[in-house]
Formats: sequence, C-alpha cells, structure tokens
Amino acid sequence: MLILASASPRRRELLTQAGLDYIVEPADIDETPLPNEAAAAYVQRLAIEKAQAVYKLHASNLEPPLVLAADTCVVLDDRVLGKPTSGADAVRMLTMLSGRTHAVMTGVAAVSALRTVADVEITQVTFNLMTEAEIREYVDGGEPLDKAGAYAIQGYAARWIPRIEGDYGNVVGLPIARVVRLLAEVLAPVETKVATDLIA
Repeated sequence: MLILASASPRRRELLTQAGLDYIVEPADIDETPLPNEAAAAYVQRLAIEKAQAVYKLHASNLEPPLVLAADTCVVLDDRVLGKPTSGADAVRMLTMLSGRTHAVMTGVAAVSALRTVADVEITQVTFNLMTEAEIREYVDGGEPLDKAGAYAIQGYAARWIPRIEGDYGNVVGLPIARVVRLLAEVLAPVETKVATDLIA
C-alpha cells in the first residue's frame, strides 16, 4: 500500500496521471526552518520527516506501508518564498519574481520497512516582466493564495513563464520521474542496494 503524506491536490493529480495507486494521509509536523538551513536541505528534511511521521503510525501493521512525502519551495536569491499569508504578501512575492529567474526545489522522500530514501529536484523558472496591474488582477483572482511563490505554472501564471529548465512536474508539485526512481530504490532488496552502492 502506497500512502501519500500530503494533502496537495496537485500531487494527487500527478500521481494519478502516472498510474500509481495510493491513499492520502497528510502528515502533521513542525515546518519551521532551522537556523541558517539551506533551502535544499530544508525541503529534503521536511519530506523525510513527513514520510517518517506517517510511516510510524502504521509501522506495526502486518504489512507496513510504503510512504511518499514531498515539500516544495520557491527560492530567489537564496530567499525561500513560501505560501503568501495575504493578498498583499502575494503581490510582494510576484513583484520580486517579475522579470527574474528563480529555483523551484522539491524534496521527495520514501519510507518502507527496509529504508528511507530522499532526494531534491531543482527546476529553474523564468518570469517575464509583469505590470503592477497584471499582478494585482492575478492576485485578486485568488489563484496565488495557496501556492508556494504565489503562482501556479499550470494555471493563469503560465502566460508570464516563457522558459523553464528542468522537470515541469516539479514546479507543479511533484517530480514524477524522480519519485518513481525513489519508490523502486526504497523497495529494492538490501543485497541489491549494496551491490549498486559498490558499483557506484
């Protein structure tokens, strides 16, 4: 049984499109960054903690589950942009992103009875310049208010994004190719993983 430790509808959509069967059980953890914690380390740590928290709830099952978790952030000039706290905050974030290239980082973790594995996917996203009126109209429409970085690449914001470098699904919320690889790794027999490590 695969458990997705996330309430994100976008992650559910991506897993479904990839043909994976799963159930949803969001994790409840403290997401406060550690002092001087780098963005990549932050999203990977949160993904691991989310996956392990949900796994522990089922660890005593006769057939312990496979748990998948992820955490995404938008990073501009080493500054993490989370979900906006208000419309004004969304305007502030979009004004910062306008005409710039930023990174979208997603930490992904999988936990099984055998091990925990995790990785980080990074995609570079370039925005065209946006006018103040365009930004305010977008924010007033409501789409940015529950999105990291205050935008959804799969939504209205696509009109301002001429180029990305990397995994598109990662910007939506889940790098599926990386996820499939991690799920295979977390379920691999111990001797197979040891042999792979020796070859590497």
